[in-house]
Amino acid sequence: MTLYSVNTPHVHSGNGAILETSDKKIVVLQRSYNVGEFPGHVVFPGGHPEPEEVGAASHQMGERLTNSEHNNSKVSQEMFDSIIREVVEEIGVPVTSLSNPLFIGISRRVLNVRPAAFFFIKCNIESKEIQRLYAGAKDGYESTQLYTVSLIELENMASKMPGCHQGGFALYKLMLEAMKNI
Repeated sequence: MTLYSVNTPHVHSGNGAILETSDKKIVVLQRSYNVGEFPGHVVFPGGHPEPEEVGAASHQMGERLTNSEHNNSKVSQEMFDSIIREVVEEIGVPVTSLSNPLFIGISRRVLNVRPAAFFFIKCNIESKEIQRLYAGAKDGYESTQLYTVSLIELENMASKMPGCHQGGFALYKLMLEAMKNI
């Protein structure tokens, strides 16, 4: 059995946001060809939580965990905070334009089984304005193009997504189906 500590740099969970604009479009990015993971693929905005934000990067094996309820709360909050940070950095939208993230599930890669938490977030900005804001995004270098697409257009793009993002799209469709029944 292989055990990984939070200090292991190559093992981490990812996250992704299904971001819906005020005019009901979904935001996806085409990854740059200069990035290490999935160059040229279509992806949802995202990345990964930062262990150092909750003090987990300094955790040493064998250390006794104290106040685990507090630690669990910090880790949970970082999951939600990190997806907002990723959306703001990659898309360029202001944090105040985003709803609280709704956790919709976890998808994992087949190749390296890395899990990715997916969230649904509403943005109160129209797709044309998001296109304009994207030009000034802090992490815009990670992608070459931002698309705002309908559900049907997204369905047609899904084959260009990495497997974990295809899983995120499947989770989104399950969420939409569940909302119909409410």
